Amino acid sequence: MTVAPAPLRPPPVRPVATRAGDSQRVLHRLVRRELRLLAELSTWAPAGDAARAAALTRHADLLGRVLLGHHAMERDLLWPALLRALPGDLAGPSRDRVADWTTRCAAVDNRLRDLSTAARQWAVAGTPAARDAFALTCLDLAAAVDAQTQAEERDLLPLLEAHLPARDWAAIVRAVRPALGAREQMTVLGLALEDASPAERARLLAGLDRGTRLVWRLAGRARHRAAVVRLRGAPPEH
Repeated sequence: MTVAPAPLRPPPVRPVATRAGDSQRVLHRLVRRELRLLAELSTWAPAGDAARAAALTRHADLLGRVLLGHHAMERDLLWPALLRALPGDLAGPSRDRVADWTTRCAAVDNRLRDLSTAARQWAVAGTPAARDAFALTCLDLAAAVDAQTQAEERDLLPLLEAHLPARDWAAIVRAVRPALGAREQMTVLGLALEDASPAERARLLAGLDRGTRLVWRLAGRARHRAAVVRLRGAPPEH
């Protein structure tokens, strides 16, 4: 007599914070891209062109503030929430991964200070040497961000997406107070949308309040395009 195999038990349903993982990856991609673009653009900039130097170093300052704010959100809100949500057998190893993240991010934050110093020196000196030092500092920072974000996406984001309840991510989003002005927020939104996938774009826009979405459609998109043309000499790809 043939015995029917026992039905497979479905895997346990775990809370999934898809938006949290998407948000992390999109911001990582944005910063990596923009730092390398800054290095390239500054290499070709006339060293003594004060207006061009100001535009490039101002963009570097914006990226630095975005990254510092992102690290503060992760350190103070995101990883503590993840550790509270993890089952006991994962908590110990995950604390080690968060400790590794802390060390890597401290190194990135130190390089952000180096970039700020290089930007001021270019603004004051206006020499090819100061310009080249700024470009090299952008590349050095980009390499550090590459290594840190790759480790985070490998070691922490899968845990985040598998175990952090969506309601906890929503609470984190509500708790974050933007440190950027309204126009800067539109700039960062435009940069984030540039190479986001259609699904990521939909989630990013759906996560905005109605007023912000309206501002983006009516004015933000056009302003972002104009700002990118001024900075890069070409419109955004998307």
